[in-house]
Formats: sequence, C-alpha cells, structure tokens
Amino acid sequence: MRAAVEVAHRQVAVEQQGDAGVAIECRTVTRRYIVSGRQPVTAVESVDLLVRRGEFVAVQGPSGSGKSTLLGLIAGLETADAGTVKVLGQDPAAMTEVDRARLRRRRLGIVFQSFGLLPALNVLENVVLPLSLDQVPDDDRRRRGLFALVDVGLANRAESRIDDLSGGERQRVAIARALIRGPELILADEPTGSLDDATGVTVLDLLRQAARERNATLVLVTHDPASAARADRVYAMLDGRLREVIQP
Repeated sequence: MRAAVEVAHRQVAVEQQGDAGVAIECRTVTRRYIVSGRQPVTAVESVDLLVRRGEFVAVQGPSGSGKSTLLGLIAGLETADAGTVKVLGQDPAAMTEVDRARLRRRRLGIVFQSFGLLPALNVLENVVLPLSLDQVPDDDRRRRGLFALVDVGLANRAESRIDDLSGGERQRVAIARALIRGPELILADEPTGSLDDATGVTVLDLLRQAARERNATLVLVTHDPASAARADRVYAMLDGRLREVIQP
C-alpha cells in the first residue's frame, strides 16, 4: 500500500513540474494495423504513460505484446490512431517527417536489438553517422567519435569492419552511436535479445551508466524480467495494454 502511495506522490510531483520535468507523456494512445482481408489488429490500446526526465523505466512483455510498437510511437517512427504522445515537450505527430528525423538525431538515442549498423562503413564511421548527417566538420566528428568509442571500451576497434565484430561489440558500437550527441532520451529495444547472458549484463550496465552520467532518461523494452527489474520503474505489457508493476 505504501509503495502505491509513493508512486502516486511521484506522479503528482511530475505533473506539478509541467513539461520541464517530463520526458515522455502518452495519453490514451492506441495504434491499430489494417491487415488485408482481416479485422484490424490493435497493437497498443489506450496506453497512459508518464516518464520523468532522468528516470530509467522498463517495459516488459512477451513477443507480440505491443511494447516495440509503443517504443516506435515514442520515437516518432509510428503515428498513433488515437490519443497523444509528447516527447521532451514536443508532439512528433504534429511535425513533418524531416523534423521528426531531426528530433531523433539530435535529442534521442535509439538502440535496436538488430544493431542497425551499416556493413559498408567501419566502426568509427558508423558511430559518427548522426554527426555526418548534420554536416559536423570532419575533425570534430572524428574526435567525438573516438571519445564515444572510449566510453564503450572499443577505442582499439575504430577502423574495424562491422563483420569482424562479435555481437556484444556490435551492440556497443550501436550504443556509442546512440550516445554521440549526448541525447536527453535513450530508447533501447531489446538491446540484449541477441546476446549471451554475461554480455547482456555488460550492455545493460553500459546503458544505465551512460544515462546516469548524462542525466538522460532511459526507456528499456525487453521480454526479460531480470533485465526489467534493474529499472527504477517497471511496466508490464500484454495484448497492447500497459500497467505499472509495483516493485517491493
């Protein structure tokens, strides 16, 4: 009972702070998909979610529960059919696609299970890609990229090919790329799903430490209860519906 009261008090405090204290605000968000010849599939249904700046929040659920769709809505990669999503005080649905891409590139860091690296580029070139798209000068880009690789323990891999890296190394490259601009919000979609247990722990430690050092908000989507339990707050998702789990 006391834990539930504490959660309620925290939420009231956030609401009193206004947008300045809120990283993510979803209100009655619904996302449906139309499948040819079938009834619409509801991936996310009437979801309410409030995440404070600097928090580490996990959304845990099985495959097909809607958690990755929810992350896509937060990232502005998808558009809700109903409800509103605000990210860092902005409404991605009200933006042009160019402005949404700029928001992701400059204020968000996104880490995918599949890494999302480009094999045609070496490690350093992959890490600095967001800076390249913003036409940051070459010297500054290289300097910042090397610092990012130091942070993830891959300074000696800057010129390596992506195909020569292990799964854990590839995920660390993806994390370095996500952190290159000092994001205010880090979104991690099953970042340990393709890794062994020991490497997965290392990757989660890296993400949590990076978020704390930058006072960034971290949202982790995972199927793994043990990974989710490391967050400040945990939500369970099933059949498109979200509920907060009160931890002991």
